[in-house]
Amino acid sequence: MTKPRRGDNVEGPTPLVRRTDLPEEGPMRTPSPRRRAAAGLTAAALLLAACSARTTDPDSSTADVSTATTVTMRVWDQSAATAYAESFDALTASHPDVRVKVEVVPRGDYDARAAEDLAAGTMSDVFWADPALTAEDEAADRLVDVGKLLGDEEDGWEPAVTGLFATDGTVWGVPQQWQAPALYYDAALTGPAGVDPARLTWAPGGGEGDALADAARALTSDGAGRHPGDPGFDAGAAATFGINAGPHLLDVVAPFLAANGARLLADGRFAFATPEGAEAVQYLVDLVRTGAAPPVGGAPALDLFRQGRLALLQASSADLPALTERAADLRVAPMIAGPQGRAGVLDAVAAVGNADSKHPGAVETVLEWLGTAEGQAALASRGLGVPAAVAAQDAYVKRWERRGVDVRPVLTAAREPVLALPAGPHAGAATAAVEQALARVFRGELPVAEGLREAQDAGNTALDGK
Repeated sequence: MTKPRRGDNVEGPTPLVRRTDLPEEGPMRTPSPRRRAAAGLTAAALLLAACSARTTDPDSSTADVSTATTVTMRVWDQSAATAYAESFDALTASHPDVRVKVEVVPRGDYDARAAEDLAAGTMSDVFWADPALTAEDEAADRLVDVGKLLGDEEDGWEPAVTGLFATDGTVWGVPQQWQAPALYYDAALTGPAGVDPARLTWAPGGGEGDALADAARALTSDGAGRHPGDPGFDAGAAATFGINAGPHLLDVVAPFLAANGARLLADGRFAFATPEGAEAVQYLVDLVRTGAAPPVGGAPALDLFRQGRLALLQASSADLPALTERAADLRVAPMIAGPQGRAGVLDAVAAVGNADSKHPGAVETVLEWLGTAEGQAALASRGLGVPAAVAAQDAYVKRWERRGVDVRPVLTAAREPVLALPAGPHAGAATAAVEQALARVFRGELPVAEGLREAQDAGNTALDGK
């Protein structure tokens, strides 16, 4: 199976995307550098953030400690470490000669510590990585070639997610779990308005095929029950908003760009300042301008949704735990379709092997286990992210079903064609620079076309480390 290179588009009917975030929305995940910048360095991981370095030791194992080989694994999330301890107990039961100790390093310190420890030769045998790390030029000198090591094992992984950790045909990580944006909606608001979020579409300028603009207006009302466009509508006193829009590059803007046929990147550089890009962003700006979307800089959309004041929320699957307090009315739909279809925006974490490990045989055993449904079952049963092992995804779905939420629409994101997103050591700074410029557009300080050029230039300058 040929996997996509990072930075290439996956061939398919729709030129779409991966990855997302909610910069203003607050601490719901622990993003990779791109997401961390987008979330103001306050998010909790792809899962839920850890606060201090800890070590989880599978003491319940029956293995003979004196003869077993101990493999160390580093992650940035304590919830995941607890799940891995359970998983590795099962591994040791079938491979008593291998034990695994899991170390947790806080996400804020993780990348710097990883660089230091890799350079010093003191890095863990196996460790978590995001796509930015595996995209770096030094990956071949530091990481185990997983594709060569495990061969056909990757056929059981979500192909689009595996592609995030591949360069030039080489797979550098065993994907563990992923997240993608989805359209959450409050059925208590959409039902009475007669809006079916799963059938929403948008078109530039509200043209033929557009249903979102009217739906957003119908779902927005001020204290007097007036809607955008009605005489006397007071946007400043809105009781409910239709949908969130704004400069959130990876949760909102990138999906709209791609759904209109615009690229986010070309040859590793931002390239969205095009007529198609301007149409997509203008549509989002108009939602804010008419009052159908919350103003930029106002109350976070996540808070508005939880308060019952926002009907449609474009957010990541990683935000699901924060939304379950509204489980009675919470529903999930795929992202809104545009002229070119829907955008699948993926973020993921992989387990990578340290090429300098003194225990290569045991590392191979651990990596192989982590790529199986059994190895990811403990993560899946806790709902800590969509498992990359396809056979483990049913456990994730059932976990959320028990909470009253059907998350199957999230899984469709991985089957969409993929548009390249920024990678490398400056990806986070580049995302932040783009969003800062886009914020000026959404506040009405810059015309859309001019603002897109400024955002594109700022992002590319940051990608260069300047």
